Amino acid sequence: MRYGISNLSIIPVRTEPTEKSEMCTQVLFGEHYAILEETEKWTRIRIELDGYEGWIDRKMVNEVDNALITQLQQLPAVVTTDVFNIVQSSDSYNNFLIVAGSSLPFYNQSDKTFRIDDSLYTIKGNVTIESPPDVRATIIENALKYFNAPYLWGGRSPLGVDCSGLTQVLYKMVGIPIPRDASQQVQIGQHLSFVDEAQPGDLAFFDNDEGLITHVGIIWERNKIIHSSGKVRIDNVDQFGIYNTETRKYTHKMRLMKRIIDG
Repeated sequence: MRYGISNLSIIPVRTEPTEKSEMCTQVLFGEHYAILEETEKWTRIRIELDGYEGWIDRKMVNEVDNALITQLQQLPAVVTTDVFNIVQSSDSYNNFLIVAGSSLPFYNQSDKTFRIDDSLYTIKGNVTIESPPDVRATIIENALKYFNAPYLWGGRSPLGVDCSGLTQVLYKMVGIPIPRDASQQVQIGQHLSFVDEAQPGDLAFFDNDEGLITHVGIIWERNKIIHSSGKVRIDNVDQFGIYNTETRKYTHKMRLMKRIIDG
């Protein structure tokens, strides 16, 4: 198997090998992926974080030696938590922007450097290396940083994020990997019977008229939910669903709630 590590801020992943195809997800900086197939212009990949597959522009592929991936998989995950951050390459004056949830391979805590293949980088912002002492409070703190970020199908960044992209990245930032889509996320965790059982950081799932899970959000304080719908917003939630505080209407029908965080 061949592998790559993203050395770009955000890479769009498409369902088909064409620019006209929809973006189904994104690879964030530092995330690694398996290379499955190549055409003249496109490469099909599988993202190691969640097993998601899709096509990226072949010019965006940064292939690395398999031995690096083996080493990387044995190290603790290091993830950025600032909404935006500046990364500088040590061998040039090039600076570039990365977003929250980016990975920092081979991070050195003493000098805040990390490495992608033969390139050494420096970062000055905040990162998480292990689960924080209060996982639930940290998830909410990070979620509020996304407030008013625009909704983007397939998005995983503060520049544009969909509902499950938001929950996935927020959980990644506290050291908990979860699947990409709401229909996949609902398959894990402990079922909660009542809204009153939910704690900050628990997930609530909503279905459509056909009974398919189409939306997910993060429970905040009592009867409040943070979710991406048009933008990242805070609304009321109860056993019936999400009540939009601006339109004064229910927008999503409650299906169930799940607890993924231990304790």
